[in-house]
Amino acid sequence: MNYSDFVEVYEALASTTKRFEKMEILAKFLKKIEREPEWIYLLRGRVFAEYDPREFGISTQLVIKSMSFSFGIPTEKIVEKFRKIGDLGDVAAELAGNRNQISLFSSKLKTKKVFENLRKIVEVEGKGAVDRKIKLVAEILSSASPKEARYLVRTLLGDLRVGVADALIIDALAHAYFSDDKEMREKIEESYDMVNDFALVFKNLIKGKEFFDKTEVVLGRPMKVMLAVKVENIEEGFRICGRPAALEYKYDGFRVVIHKNGDEIILFTRKLENVTNQFPDIVSAVKKYVKGDNFILDSEVVGYDPKKKKYLPFEAISQRIKRKYDIDKLIEKLPVEVNVFDVIYYNGKSLLKTPFIERRKLLEKIVKSEKNVIRPAVQLVTGDDKEAQKFYQEALKVGEEGIMMKKIDAPYKQGRRVGYMVKLKPVVNDLDLVIVGAEYGTGKRAGWLTSFIVACRKDNEFLEVGMVSSGLKEKQEEGTTYEEMTNLLKPLITKEEGRRVTIKPKIVVSITYQNIQRSPAYSSGYALRFPRITSYRPDRDVEDIATLEDIEREAKKGDSVK
Repeated sequence: MNYSDFVEVYEALASTTKRFEKMEILAKFLKKIEREPEWIYLLRGRVFAEYDPREFGISTQLVIKSMSFSFGIPTEKIVEKFRKIGDLGDVAAELAGNRNQISLFSSKLKTKKVFENLRKIVEVEGKGAVDRKIKLVAEILSSASPKEARYLVRTLLGDLRVGVADALIIDALAHAYFSDDKEMREKIEESYDMVNDFALVFKNLIKGKEFFDKTEVVLGRPMKVMLAVKVENIEEGFRICGRPAALEYKYDGFRVVIHKNGDEIILFTRKLENVTNQFPDIVSAVKKYVKGDNFILDSEVVGYDPKKKKYLPFEAISQRIKRKYDIDKLIEKLPVEVNVFDVIYYNGKSLLKTPFIERRKLLEKIVKSEKNVIRPAVQLVTGDDKEAQKFYQEALKVGEEGIMMKKIDAPYKQGRRVGYMVKLKPVVNDLDLVIVGAEYGTGKRAGWLTSFIVACRKDNEFLEVGMVSSGLKEKQEEGTTYEEMTNLLKPLITKEEGRRVTIKPKIVVSITYQNIQRSPAYSSGYALRFPRITSYRPDRDVEDIATLEDIEREAKKGDSVK
């Protein structure tokens, strides 16, 4: 297959915003790549499975150097065009077009060659790595047509711009092979959530329906976690989860899924990132206080003040996730407690289909409580409103965010499953949103990005809901500084216009606000009033942010109050 076949699909996907049309385009194309199922990664601009943390490791500057080497154009001229056009992929298309006009161009770029070179780029390490990467990029760019050059560059920069998310590929697989069978669509999603590898799912679904009943979690590989939906009060929680329900503290920490296989222990966040090296204290605690040869535990890790022994908000402990050096000092300064609330796999057996109440009994047997180190999550099983309300107030009194309510006979299923688990906390107007733009500050904040355009999600689009300029710190105290946020965002800048920059949607922040009102100023049609950043959430992905439906629902609440 020629790479131009992929490019045709990219162009078709980019030309429509209609989800059904995108799904049909993908479903038809998936049939064409059955013999090379790993090529499915290219539809997301990748060459390895989603659980694989390896990246191309190519900056904008390195791509510019590769383009200069391939097209024989000085880097200064490429940078100049980039500033005018704002998309390095479009610059590559223009340069490839100019080259093709003055040379005989007949060779066809093969998808196999593209895939192999892209994988080699990821794997290049050591001395001379930069030069080798430039040559590998130039090798495929030199044979690329204008459109092929556009998407090669966008792939390298992780910005394919075709609007293909995980859910769309899952829909396309179900549409292509099972005629939109709802049950099979759900099984495809469950399989993917367990293995986080579209190529593996693709390979096996071609074999038939029986594959999906055999799919299990894989020790040492990150998996997607079960998530809660919000409720307004205790009564609503019982209505959804049934009576009795299991009530647990809602900790203001971050999710950690703990894998143990023999002597090896690996820690993953809900974003599927490996944070084992950042938390040797958690590894030690699990080795010492959890019985079992192999297991997967779901937990919430919270930080506490080592002197006062009081729990700290997430923003304080987030430094532990980001930092990859001086770990010993951070352990002393920001110790953590592991609150284990579920067991998914134990001693060779998957527990995904086991009722929650049975999983909890096992959890209590294998986890030995050690104060300020590790413990089973605090729990109460009740169907009584008064007991539940008392438990809720106790959680708030000790400094927790609120409570979780869980259906006691529910299996473990990834995603937000209505009826499985809910969360209740005091009414605070807060949302998780993604930064899609920013402005440089002036005066003493010059050189820093200090105002941030935040967005919600609608299918594969990101829609702006406001600009926030408060909440970060100027100096390192507890929390993220403007300088740190600027350093996080700079590599993600895709366009600059004066002081304003466009940012690739990747950095998630928690925002509080007074209310939401309709506004034509932002693409969502809504605007946050008096927004403030409360924390940077390195543990969360863009799939976790608020949707347009969430924004509309919150706006209606404000209207009803009026």
